[in-house]
Amino acid sequence: MSVLRNQLDWLLQVIFTTLRLYTRNGLANHAAATAFYFLLSATPLLLLLSYATQWLANLAETSVPATILLAALYEHYHLDTLAEMGFIPRRAMLGAGGIGLVTLLLFSRKLVYAIEKAFAVIFPEDEKRRFVVSWTLPLVIIPIAFVLVGVAVVLRGALGYLVAIELLGPARALLLNALNLLVVLGTVWTLVLIAYWRLPLTHPRFRQAAALALLATLSLYLLFVFFDRFFQIDQYRSVYGALGGVVLVLIAAYFAFLAFYLWAQCLYALSKVDVAALEKLFLSTSGEGVSRLEGYVFGRADRLLVKYGQRYAAGETIIREGDSSQTAYFLYSGRVGLFKQSNGVQVRLGELGEGDLFGEMAYLLGERRTATVVAQTDVVVLALPPETLEELMRYSAPLSRRIITALSQRLMRMNQAAGG
Repeated sequence: MSVLRNQLDWLLQVIFTTLRLYTRNGLANHAAATAFYFLLSATPLLLLLSYATQWLANLAETSVPATILLAALYEHYHLDTLAEMGFIPRRAMLGAGGIGLVTLLLFSRKLVYAIEKAFAVIFPEDEKRRFVVSWTLPLVIIPIAFVLVGVAVVLRGALGYLVAIELLGPARALLLNALNLLVVLGTVWTLVLIAYWRLPLTHPRFRQAAALALLATLSLYLLFVFFDRFFQIDQYRSVYGALGGVVLVLIAAYFAFLAFYLWAQCLYALSKVDVAALEKLFLSTSGEGVSRLEGYVFGRADRLLVKYGQRYAAGETIIREGDSSQTAYFLYSGRVGLFKQSNGVQVRLGELGEGDLFGEMAYLLGERRTATVVAQTDVVVLALPPETLEELMRYSAPLSRRIITALSQRLMRMNQAAGG
């Protein structure tokens, strides 16, 4: 039962951390900018699609497979409707196709750049991506995306056409429809996975990236099902006129990128949920900046005690002066005494109680232990490795100030004891 409760606490803390970071990072604004560049990239892409269909139409005069594929494209991607709405011209010349390709590359560069900027906020790093890499990245991502989308379009069109012309029985048609959907979802999942796994400078774990990419893909699918069911292009055309289709695409793209960035933020939160829980635990003991909602979400420390907790009986030594270890300790319960050798005599420096942090000096100063810490009562501590302490200080400015203040006070007491 306690294991289940700890898992529920972890899930609630992941959700809270995700939403908190999502709001603080202003990802709704990033989604709007990305949707705008997506619309600009889609315009020349549709021009190229028109040119490709014309080339396919010429090829269809002598090729049965080309005829089937062309019919599938018109049937499943509503090319006639797009032409009537003005999204694509009915005739596209070769020169226009070349211009469309150049324009597509330019706007796609902006699209990738907008996603990169959003990911730099979601996955903050001290270092920057190299200039050359940043400029050549779209030249790698865009062709990969086009190949995957192209394969999906061909497969989906062919499978959909076979189902539509009723060459197969109901059972096989149902199977092909399911396969059709899997092709689309698989393509989207692959693209999202590439973004989640490779775009952050510090790559997240592959399994976590794959799982979150799957959730993002399902969210996008449900979103477009919702739009297809409740929002019709005619509604927007009646309100916005000829721009109705553009408005609908822009709104749909905006919500799609909202979901895309939300799951990306969740991927980052998975790596920071322990740090967030530790921060709230430390600050709550000193009464600093923890709201009632945060107290409810992070109030139970059982999960942290299972992962980081250590117990010491009264009289046991937790830290010995001169040791090279760099683990920091948060005193969850009990009292400890601080002692230091001075002129061959062990001098008592003071006592620490529940909620105090100790042992961080060795890591921050890069030195050996400067004092001995002995349990005065039965104590429970949270043992924090150096990398966890570093993450805590990067994640929380209030906690960093508290650590620096405590370190300064401790150094002052040690100097006074040594001078005495």
